[in-house]
Amino acid sequence: MASKKGKAKTLMLRIKQVRSGIGCSPKQRLVLKGLGFRKLNQIVLRPDTPEIRGMIAKIPHLVKVIEAEK
Repeated sequence: MASKKGKAKTLMLRIKQVRSGIGCSPKQRLVLKGLGFRKLNQIVLRPDTPEIRGMIAKIPHLVKVIEAEK
């Protein structure tokens, strides 16, 4: 049987889009879309994983990151 472990708190990232993707390269627009952004000043919650951190590293001039514990 699988043992039951206490659920650890997962660290979440609150990511806010602060600049428009207009004028950016198509790859950067795809990263914005992949993170789930649809409009300016939108905030999305994503888990703090290396994949998400890598996406944020590709577009640091377009987003602002706030760490939030969930």
